[in-house]
Amino acid sequence: MDLAKIPQLKHTDSNNFFLLSGPCAIEGEDMALRIAEHIVEVTQKLKIPYVFKGSFKKANRSRIDSFTGIGDEKALKILRKVSETFEVPTITDIHEKSDAAMAAEYVDVLQIPAFLARQTDLLVAASETGKVVNIKKGQFMSPESMKHAVTKITETGNEQAMITERGTMFGYQDMVVDFRGIPTMKQYAPVVLDVTHSLQQPNQSSGVTGGRPALIGTMAKAGIAAGVDGLFMETHFDPANAKSDGANMLDLSLLERLLTDLVALRQVVSGF
Repeated sequence: MDLAKIPQLKHTDSNNFFLLSGPCAIEGEDMALRIAEHIVEVTQKLKIPYVFKGSFKKANRSRIDSFTGIGDEKALKILRKVSETFEVPTITDIHEKSDAAMAAEYVDVLQIPAFLARQTDLLVAASETGKVVNIKKGQFMSPESMKHAVTKITETGNEQAMITERGTMFGYQDMVVDFRGIPTMKQYAPVVLDVTHSLQQPNQSSGVTGGRPALIGTMAKAGIAAGVDGLFMETHFDPANAKSDGANMLDLSLLERLLTDLVALRQVVSGF
């Protein structure tokens, strides 16, 4: 995969990690623009290649009454507006075959949710759009098995694939990251560490996923030390009132300090 082929991606020659970041879900235009503006400002200053992340819909929620989105087309149009306003690429999740072509009209990178990483028809549909495809490693999958997920993309003639590590189930209600898998998966494609979802505590009796956001800095630093190519972090200016995954999000006000530290760490690691 060639990062430079992602439209409008800046600072690809900076020797920095790249960043996929934004809210879990698009809740409205004002919130998306507010979050994007701040992250763009910080990543420009630190010369971090940046892709704005936002789900246009959330199909894999615990409860029937959980927030799933503001409407597909409305949310996708907001993603397009973010891209046009700040001249940055965008990424969103797709959940079924028909989503692929629709979302590809609005965003630059298509993301396969971890629960769907083995769904051949979905992976092939995403690949056939010609977009970069980010495959999240299933919480139930080994690093070695991701070779086959990547092959489903490349066999259609699309070489633009990356893998995101987002933790492995540890019992019923916790996640762990096995950093031994990072170099394994880097044999197949660039590897991203999903810092915030790796700190989820799923399957709570309340039907609302918990999390351990106090460990976001620790997890991100471990990822940089392990040699990941990119980081994925969901962030919000008011995590406590976010409509999805607020329990494991990074408060937007903490982003600049964390990214500054991570850039410094990357420079040290790159020296080895």
